[in-house]
Formats: sequence, C-alpha cells, structure tokens
Amino acid sequence: MNVIQTQGVGWIEVVCGCMFSGKTEELIRRIRRAQIAKQNVVIFKPEIDNRYSDNEVVSHSKQKLESVTVSSAQEVLELSQDAEVVGIDEVQFLGAEVVDVCNQLAKDGKRVIVAGLDKDYLGVPFEPIPQLLAVSEYIVKTLAICMECGNPANFTQRLIDSEERVLVGTDKIYEARCRKCFKP
Repeated sequence: MNVIQTQGVGWIEVVCGCMFSGKTEELIRRIRRAQIAKQNVVIFKPEIDNRYSDNEVVSHSKQKLESVTVSSAQEVLELSQDAEVVGIDEVQFLGAEVVDVCNQLAKDGKRVIVAGLDKDYLGVPFEPIPQLLAVSEYIVKTLAICMECGNPANFTQRLIDSEERVLVGTDKIYEARCRKCFKP
C-alpha cells in the first residue's frame, strides 16, 4: 500500500479479516515504520483483550509492541492529543463510538490505523468494522489459511459451545476456515 504523506491531513486505515489472518502483524508493521520515520506514535488495545499481555499488543506469532490499555473509545481520543499516528488493535471491542473517535482523530490531522475482526463467529458483520470501512481512506483485508483444507480462509470458526458474541480466545477456541469448511 502506498500512502501519500501530506502535512496536516489525517486519514483512517482499516486492517480487517478473520482470526489468524495477520491483522495485528500488519498493524505492528505499520506502527514500526511510523516509529522508524520518527513520528509520534501511540497504540491502544481494549482491556478485554488480555490473552498474551496486559500492556502490549501481541500477534498470534508473538510479535509485540508496547501499548496503552483502554476501556472505551473516548479514552483513545483523550490519550492521543500529542500523537501523529494512532494505532488501535481489536477495534471491534471498542463499540460504535470508536467510529466517531477515529473520524475526529483523522480530522485533527492524525494517521489512524485500526485492526479488527470484520465478522463474528457466526459469519455476521462485526460492528463497528463495516462503519469504519465506509469512512476509511485505506482498507486491507487479510486472509488466513483454512485449518481444515488449506484454502484461503475468511471466517473464524468457534470450536467450543458458546453463544456469547464476544468470547476472547486463541487457537484452543477458534480456527480459521474457508467458506466451504466454515460451519456457523
């Protein structure tokens, strides 16, 4: 992706896909490049995501970056005043308010990079990702590898019996699946 850098103009970048598709790795890659460019960067994660660390964004492949844990989208806005680049992992856990927060940050001239699940375990669009896609300037959809057949995977298969929409977990609870192998 080529991003044209201009002074004083912000934008929103969305990295979305199913679990195990490399969303957090891509977010970390983009944030690290901004750090190399000596930009003032802050990265956030919702407090609900404590799978690997309380104060780091961590990919399933164990790449990590120090982060700020927040309980609401409003905290992101409040804690981003000095940042040029704002990253948010697992953005789907911050609710609908995060769309307005991202828009405000971009209006304030910040580069906003968010990563999150675009569908839940039933294959239903996972808000607020559809709304973020609509207002973003740049979109990347990542695919995983189906754990059943090896084809490109676009769905997150829940392996345990639970009807909770939000159930934070790793490979013991979820697998990536292709359209053919996915069973909601």
